[in-house]
Amino acid sequence: MAETTSQPSASLSRAEEEAAFYHEAALNSAWTGARLAVGSLCFLFGSFVFAFFYLRSLNSHGRWFVSPGPKMWLGTLIMVLIVVSAAVQWLVLQRIKAGNKSVWQAGAAVALVLGLAAVAFQVYELISLPFWPGNGGYASCFVGFYPVFLTIVFVVMIWLEMLIMRSRPIPPISFVEQPPTYAEAFAVQRFQAALSGFTVIWNFLAIVGFIAWVLFYLVK
Repeated sequence: MAETTSQPSASLSRAEEEAAFYHEAALNSAWTGARLAVGSLCFLFGSFVFAFFYLRSLNSHGRWFVSPGPKMWLGTLIMVLIVVSAAVQWLVLQRIKAGNKSVWQAGAAVALVLGLAAVAFQVYELISLPFWPGNGGYASCFVGFYPVFLTIVFVVMIWLEMLIMRSRPIPPISFVEQPPTYAEAFAVQRFQAALSGFTVIWNFLAIVGFIAWVLFYLVK
């Protein structure tokens, strides 16, 4: 997806040149912000991974894991919903690049529903856990990680809903041909930059969700 504009011609007015400059800055900010967000999330979730293996290795008083644990089927369902949501959005992303906006909107709506379903099931799991946070190291890591992960997933789903709404006034042809005005071209390119950043973060969260499932439901 094109996310940069061509160099302004010499015939542009000063106001148009400034608009082009700020537009380029906005595109670069979207690209940089998404990558910095992934880096920050790596540190955030990495702290839980460190705590998981550290407390597991200590196993103080033999209370690392106290049965019963969370429901395997429920954790698996949550993980599958998130991974499938990210996969669907990534697949239909290829269609909007070809100008099939309606296909992307339909696929994005499916991804949104799957993501929100994962949030709902995660809330249900957290309020029906068979253990308290202080029951052991495993319980502390679980209750610490999943509310944070749940909140971030919910915020990202709000972002996806906003992208779906932003795509409505954009003509499908604008994704494959240069729009007639700079204002329209800028709007399309900023949407593409935001969509690219969303895809990076959502795919990253899907990977985190899978790793968390392996740790909390398989490794323990």
